[in-house]
Amino acid sequence: MNQIQLYGADWCPDCVRAKSYLKENKITYEFIDVDLDEAATKKVESINNGKRIIPTIIINGKSYTNPSNAQLASALGINDNFHIIVYGADWCPDCRKSKAFLKDNKINFQYIDIDNNEWSIPIITKINNGKRKIPTIIINNDTVLVEPENEELRQALKLDEVKEERIFDSIIIGGGAAGLTTSIYAQRDRFDTLILEKKTIGGNAFLTQKIENYPGFTSISGPDLMDKMEEQAKTYGATIKTGEDVISIEKEEELFKIKTHTQDYLGKTVVLSTGSTYRQLGIPGEADLIGSGVHFCATCDGAFYREKDIIVIGGGNSALEEGIFLAGFCKSVKIVHILPEFTASETYTEKLSSVKNISTYLNKKSLEFIADENGIFKGVKIEDNETKNQEVLHADGVFVFIGLIPNTKPFENIIELNDRGFIKTTGLAQTSIDGIFAAGDCREGAIAQVAAATGEGVLASYGVKDYLK
Repeated sequence: MNQIQLYGADWCPDCVRAKSYLKENKITYEFIDVDLDEAATKKVESINNGKRIIPTIIINGKSYTNPSNAQLASALGINDNFHIIVYGADWCPDCRKSKAFLKDNKINFQYIDIDNNEWSIPIITKINNGKRKIPTIIINNDTVLVEPENEELRQALKLDEVKEERIFDSIIIGGGAAGLTTSIYAQRDRFDTLILEKKTIGGNAFLTQKIENYPGFTSISGPDLMDKMEEQAKTYGATIKTGEDVISIEKEEELFKIKTHTQDYLGKTVVLSTGSTYRQLGIPGEADLIGSGVHFCATCDGAFYREKDIIVIGGGNSALEEGIFLAGFCKSVKIVHILPEFTASETYTEKLSSVKNISTYLNKKSLEFIADENGIFKGVKIEDNETKNQEVLHADGVFVFIGLIPNTKPFENIIELNDRGFIKTTGLAQTSIDGIFAAGDCREGAIAQVAAATGEGVLASYGVKDYLK
């Protein structure tokens, strides 16, 4: 539970104020009188560079020196009508999305990082019937939201919708590398852009632990690179809204109306940079175990499997890259691939041979995900393509990396797609509809690399500029 220590003294006015504020808001805390506890005095001095400043308040390991009531409200998630606690982790994209929504709406919340506060893990596990699901958000100790969409948060907090009345030069749907680059270039040309992102800024690149082939960086994490791009887009004046799921695009005279679950937006041009989604196997047990043993993102969920046994299914660059990443902290990694040889580049196959806790199962077909009597994942049934012999590989979890599906279904009746669902383009990223452009993994012929996506974003920005002129 919440661990709050207030170091102070009975004669201290600010200590009395802080204690009163905590009591009024029904926050449990431990009061430690520095006049009566020499060790407490030394601790206060060590926190404050030798100075005896009280109250010094420690909230789940983080110290606050003589905080105002407003600072306490921010740290503890206290608002006028509700108290909010967000259990999450810094590597979790959905946690970032929920935190961004609350910040954008100027809502105080207490953030408890489950990686740094082990006491919180049993709490979220109990709430989620044995599963570690984040973000888990508690409002006023009685309302629990698990992995909520922004609209669900809005309704739970009874927030009024704020209508966007501006007409943007370009509305970019998708906030990955392609969309951010489009915005950066367009903003530099003095075109006002809006980025609408369904989940979290950065797209699939944000979910990549390490990128070693982006020009200028021998190695950089996906989140760090995407954070830099997002910061640059904002510096040039881009408006970014996360949690906005686009339902439809309509043409109204010379403008495009973008409809989401929350409101409508108007733009002179549209750029589709919606990226792609991890492909599923479609075998028995998959649907029931997704998020609880079956995963598609090592950066998102790998941390739950430290010192445990896992399986990786796939044989391309992503499968081997993520398998090697997981091997860095998992007890063992078994890589299962349906073909006799890996399709990944030599860079990854050469690395693979040097990782001692990885074993490979080539020419094996995955037949079924197996759970125990309690519905907990325990392994994958595989079959040898030649001998037809079957066996069950036991593990604590499995990660599937077998390709991508373009996120273009909402646009299938608006613009021309190929038979695989990718957007057809010509010239400067122009789609079949004048004024609508496409860039990144959702476009036909795209190369699923961050560097390529940024190049496509540049191309789309030139298409926007040419159209607007």
